[in-house]
Amino acid sequence: MQQGGARQSRLFLPMNAHLSARFTFFITRRSTSTVLSLCLYWSSKTSCSHSENFTGTVQPFPVLRLESFGPPSVLEAGRGRGRDGMRELKLCSHKNLKALRVGVFSHLSLKHNFSFPTLSKDFMVMKQRLENHSEHQEVVKKVRKHVLLLATTRTGSSFVGEFFNQQGDNMFYLFEPLWHVEKMLTLDTGGTNATASAKAYRDVLQQLFLCDFSLLESFIDPLPVNHITTSLFRRESSSSLCEESVCSPVIKGIFERYRCKIRRCGPLNLTMASESCVKKDHRVIKSVRVRQLENLRPLAEDPRLDIRFIQLVRDPRAVLASRMVAFAAKYKSWKQWALGGDRPLDEDEVKKLKGNCDNIRLSAEVGLRQPPWLRSRYMLVRYEDIARFPMRKATEMFRFSGIPLTPQVKAWILKNTQVSKEISGVYSTQKNSSEQVEKWRFSLPFKIAQVVQRACGPTLKLFGYKFVSSEKMLTDKSISLIEDKVFSV
Repeated sequence: MQQGGARQSRLFLPMNAHLSARFTFFITRRSTSTVLSLCLYWSSKTSCSHSENFTGTVQPFPVLRLESFGPPSVLEAGRGRGRDGMRELKLCSHKNLKALRVGVFSHLSLKHNFSFPTLSKDFMVMKQRLENHSEHQEVVKKVRKHVLLLATTRTGSSFVGEFFNQQGDNMFYLFEPLWHVEKMLTLDTGGTNATASAKAYRDVLQQLFLCDFSLLESFIDPLPVNHITTSLFRRESSSSLCEESVCSPVIKGIFERYRCKIRRCGPLNLTMASESCVKKDHRVIKSVRVRQLENLRPLAEDPRLDIRFIQLVRDPRAVLASRMVAFAAKYKSWKQWALGGDRPLDEDEVKKLKGNCDNIRLSAEVGLRQPPWLRSRYMLVRYEDIARFPMRKATEMFRFSGIPLTPQVKAWILKNTQVSKEISGVYSTQKNSSEQVEKWRFSLPFKIAQVVQRACGPTLKLFGYKFVSSEKMLTDKSISLIEDKVFSV
């Protein structure tokens, strides 16, 4: 690129460009005016007599266009460096810059004060506008948070999800929206294809975090009419879908299985839900259907989202014991084998158990490794730690998420972690937390515990769960099966 050429230069920078670069402002003559354009070239030389510093956020389209009168010259930036699209620029002043017109400038946000005493008053006006825009953008970025609570069935995810559901008016919480996706894909194919479901889950989650329900609608059966449905799974478990702004009038004769309990509402209007979602500062989704964290990478790299992943895990032996109660018919063969039945344990069941454990472990290994796309975005939490220290772990999760822990959440935790056995049911979010940690040890036969330990050994080790070597050890309350372990965030 030549200094005195007549062609205007524009910057197009990929979102994921993190290489060191030189930013250059070229001033080139065009008829009676001189056009100052932002350009990018790779070089190691610098030449700048008078300079000032500021930091700019560069987006992948033309950033700034300035017009001035004066002789052609070049303003060069110092060597760019940084990450996440941030570059440190060193600008030289141009004494002949008089007239200023701003083109597309809202994507360049000034982060630090700087002064150009030799520049025109118009330039300073534009600078102030950019700073104001930057401050607004920073507020949005700091406040609006997105959290995906990842788990598997019977790990206490409904209980933990309720922490976020109770946060207050600034929270938009969704309970298992992917249930519809799984159901539809299963009906269409007779089973779930891992690759197809992973992509569908990812795309639906991405749109929901952006408050767009249109893709989810296509999976709801029966299909919503004019964006209105009576069939959203567990609507009543999401306070945000039952608040006044989303509560449409009751329609006589219309039955909604998962109707709101905190107030009488008509069928769910998804347009109203979307409008409510947009107004909320925090968006949290709970799901037990995502198998691999790696599949969610596009969410972490989406510049529209500031997402955090919280993976909730539980001792696989406790999970199986809970499933044998909650899904009794499905786990009938396990019970029969444990009670000494003639039929051997189905090897396919063991393979399925191992596959589930491996998926959980592999996702956790990716998260704990903290690759660049997951840095500061992943947190591993054991259900057992939450059950024993609910307030402490809730504080840690909210701090990690960047979401305020409100008095409502604290009150709910205190009220719902010390309840009687009569209230604490299989699907209840009210638990006597410390009791729940140990309960499985007295219901799971030792021979089944051994099967789980063989199938899920690496998973148990990674998460810090101790192996039992005898039935006596299994039922001995004085022996803890939970190692003290800290997982990096």
